[in-house]
Amino acid sequence: MRGLRHRLSTLAAASALMLASCGGGGGSGGGGSSGSPAPTPTPTPTSLYAVPAQESLSIADVETVVAHAAAEAQARSLPAVIAVTDRVGNVLTVFRMNGARATATTSAAPNGVNMDAQNLTVPAEAGAIAKAITGAYLSSGGNAFSTRTASMIVQEHFPPAPNSVGLESGPLFGVQFSQLPCSDLSARYVSSGAQAMIGPKRSPLGLAADPGGFPLYKNGVVVGGVGVMADGVYGSDPDVTDTDDDAEEYIALAGTLGFEAPDSVRANRIFVDGTSLRYSDAAYARLRASGTASFAALNGSAGALVAVRGYYGDPAPAVLAGAVYGSEASGVRPARTAEFSNRDAFVLSDGAGNNRFPIRSATDAGDVVQPLTAAEVTAVLEEAFSIMSRARAQIRQPLDSRAQVTISVVDTRGAPLGIVRSPDAPIFGTDVSLQKARTAAFFSGSHAAGDLLGSSSADVAAFVGRARTFLNDPSALTGTHAFTDRANGNLSRPYFPDGEVGRPNGPFSRPIAQFNAFSTGLQSALVVGDLAGHLGFVAGASATDTPQRCSAIAGIGAGNRIQNGIQIFPGSVPIYRGNILVGAIGVSGDGIDQDDMISFLGTHRGGQRGGGIGNAPAAIRADQIVVGLGNASVRLRYVSCPFAPFLDSASQNVCQGL
Repeated sequence: MRGLRHRLSTLAAASALMLASCGGGGGSGGGGSSGSPAPTPTPTPTSLYAVPAQESLSIADVETVVAHAAAEAQARSLPAVIAVTDRVGNVLTVFRMNGARATATTSAAPNGVNMDAQNLTVPAEAGAIAKAITGAYLSSGGNAFSTRTASMIVQEHFPPAPNSVGLESGPLFGVQFSQLPCSDLSARYVSSGAQAMIGPKRSPLGLAADPGGFPLYKNGVVVGGVGVMADGVYGSDPDVTDTDDDAEEYIALAGTLGFEAPDSVRANRIFVDGTSLRYSDAAYARLRASGTASFAALNGSAGALVAVRGYYGDPAPAVLAGAVYGSEASGVRPARTAEFSNRDAFVLSDGAGNNRFPIRSATDAGDVVQPLTAAEVTAVLEEAFSIMSRARAQIRQPLDSRAQVTISVVDTRGAPLGIVRSPDAPIFGTDVSLQKARTAAFFSGSHAAGDLLGSSSADVAAFVGRARTFLNDPSALTGTHAFTDRANGNLSRPYFPDGEVGRPNGPFSRPIAQFNAFSTGLQSALVVGDLAGHLGFVAGASATDTPQRCSAIAGIGAGNRIQNGIQIFPGSVPIYRGNILVGAIGVSGDGIDQDDMISFLGTHRGGQRGGGIGNAPAAIRADQIVVGLGNASVRLRYVSCPFAPFLDSASQNVCQGL
């Protein structure tokens, strides 16, 4: 998540808040050399990572999960909708108990003026699937996160509590708007064929922050997730100082019996800024159901399997077995030597042996004089992968584990030029790394203002004027500055500086009186139409699903530059050739400072291998932008690299001066 957090403090009127970022000083800027010898390519010669064991949920396993959850729901007199997914998001069953609520409602705006996904009625099945996917996607062999964990790390203050007002936002602020149903990365449900079980699959509501979703494990290996909707509310927990008696969470926890996450990797064993994350307010000792639960006895009497359009049960619902993660059929498998030289790498596959996002040259020759070559993309990905394999993980147990992430490189049009990942990186980081790369390229490019102003949504277009006023720069968003996701995130918080109560909201955020996790600002405004259209399709109100292209902005042919949405927490840098933008890299999966470092150093070292690419020149980085706040001035951040980040070195300021 984050190593040392930098608290922003208010300064006197004549002073400037100098947030010196690791990429903001002097040094090589974005050119091809910093004066140091060019490194040789550094693919790892031998395997450094253990590949997860070949475990998966059988049909009997899925039935057991449902039976335990349904029995607990009966014991609590609260009929529920129960969903089970595998690790890559395939929906294996959806079971609706007799009398279960058909819908749930998302949290309303604090000021009652609902926007985006606030106060939205959603099918209960959609909520249950989103919760199950969240438990599966956020977890790995080194960390087990629930939807309660997700709630803790996406809110405007971390930790969310009445006494934490004034602290920075959650480390994964905004991650709930990933894995979107319109994403062009996320696979869609098909009933048969080679692509039937490939992932990562999309989620109907992105990632969930409503307690009632947990990962499922077999022999210490994450194999899926279980999600429950029962109370008609799809929200989050705004106060982690108390212990909730949440019936949905108990029902979902009962579903994990026999598939419990190892105690040693549960979220409560992982600390961020000295704060233990939350895993569950429910406890196994307080479950009410007793005796042996039988799916055969419950199915048809206490409830029934139900089809969910776009996700499960075509032509008729039946309990499915999960895909074996790491197999060709799962859509995530080891890379072949010809696909990526590092033997630890995994790639996304189409189920028929083909890499979905192979390394290639850029597609933007009409916009860029010297686009990225396939050799340059390879160099950046290899160097970023090497940095990852040396880095100390931030959110994995045991301590001093190696970081595990997904790495994506894009060109200025947002076209993926290569995606690689480590064997046990959390699945959520796949879509998020691509979001981060596209966000950095988009906001650093000359087309950002024009694309947003040309949106079919007046709400989206209005963010351009707000940004230009806030930054006191009429040419903002036209390529004059290089923006990372950390910099963009500074401008996307409901307080600026982040967390400081009483300050104005950033220009890409909703005001705090309007803000909650279902309405973040430009991020949510870009995709609200896609969400609404998709939910109409799921509910049967619309005959057509949302296209496999998010965001209400002008397109480039059949696509656009941010067609799986934007992301607003750190972990990306734009890539330059001299002072010309040529692409971006995004990283996600094992701590936001680690993500920043892997992006920044991967780009720098990749550029040292030749071609003249590298990080943005220091003079145009976003940390050169100073925002006046009347009684204070605040400098944006560029990247923040952790201290002593490597397992094989005692080096400290590893990004300084680059």
